[in-house]
Amino acid sequence: MHKTHATSFPLVLVVEDEPELSDILVAYLQRDNLRTLHAATGPDALRLFREHHPSIVLLDIRLPGKDGVDVLKEIRQESDTPVIMTTALADDIDKMLSLRLGADDYVVKPYNPAVVIERVRAVLRRTLRAPEPLNDVPMRIGQLEIDQQAYTVRAYDAQERPVVLPLTLTEFRILVCLAKRPKRCFSRAELIEACLPESDALDRVIDSHLSKLRKKLQDAGCNDLIETVRGIGYRLWRDS
Repeated sequence: MHKTHATSFPLVLVVEDEPELSDILVAYLQRDNLRTLHAATGPDALRLFREHHPSIVLLDIRLPGKDGVDVLKEIRQESDTPVIMTTALADDIDKMLSLRLGADDYVVKPYNPAVVIERVRAVLRRTLRAPEPLNDVPMRIGQLEIDQQAYTVRAYDAQERPVVLPLTLTEFRILVCLAKRPKRCFSRAELIEACLPESDALDRVIDSHLSKLRKKLQDAGCNDLIETVRGIGYRLWRDS
């Protein structure tokens, strides 16, 4: 296990079973003033994740013991910590599966380690940057109450009983963007710019995040709140 001792910098959990690759990634990360932990198996990755609460996880899909997709599922059950997947498979189906499960980005092998570090930095900038001034009063959109200060979303039933929605940071940002201007149609490019500004994500990444967000809204009883406008993008209806 690789670990640096400074505590003032973000901690990156590198999950990679190929020693040469993990050593290179750790060296590049540490050179960029990032602290690191390294795990070579799925079970070790989950143990270190729970013990050290890293700022971000760089997670290979193909791992011994428990593969990266299963590790990602368990992380998402416990936390919205950013996760970047790495894979030797260039198949879009594998990439989109990871994104649907909650990955924030992906990188295909063989990769330039410097590019990977820049992806890590980009995701950290989104998640660790100082928040903009927010309205103290939660937004109420139909059954939903969105609290930008607390980063929470509650859905209320007919008896006004609240249920907290387990949204990731990206899902929360998308919902806030749509809710601030209900009935306005946002293109995929606009949502990427507003919610993933440092990412070079594809349009389909937003589709994946929207699909997960819709499922969580439906599970909370908020059906058809977000509408797909064919060929353009998405909008939210205040009175749905």
